[in-house]
Amino acid sequence: MIITKELRLETRVDDIVDITDLVGEAVEGSGMRSGLAVVFVPGATGAVTTIEHEPGLLSDLHEALERIAPKDREYAHNRRWEDGNGHSHIRAALLGPSLTVPFAEGRLMLGVWQQIVFLELDNRSRHRRIIVQMAGE
Repeated sequence: MIITKELRLETRVDDIVDITDLVGEAVEGSGMRSGLAVVFVPGATGAVTTIEHEPGLLSDLHEALERIAPKDREYAHNRRWEDGNGHSHIRAALLGPSLTVPFAEGRLMLGVWQQIVFLELDNRSRHRRIIVQMAGE
């Protein structure tokens, strides 16, 4: 069986949003006991991953992304489109738009300190859709 749910978020620049509970509720609401949940973000400037959602690590993640793809660097994308979000596209490409999490007994099989997060990497606030597609029984 496959069930698809859509989550919606309102985000601000540099948000890292803990969506673990929202994904967990989608899994629980599916009625499935075991399977896989795929979390997918449509778009080219957002990403999903897992991390311990605590202020120190969130700050460290922001700093790491700034070192890898600095906001103030010149990007060919910015020259072509003049939207200033070349760094956003690079960061999103490196982190990725999807994540697969197994579930059993109707619950996500995450580690104790592991949360699912959405990263707003664009240079403006956004209305985001997150697709959770569950396959299982």
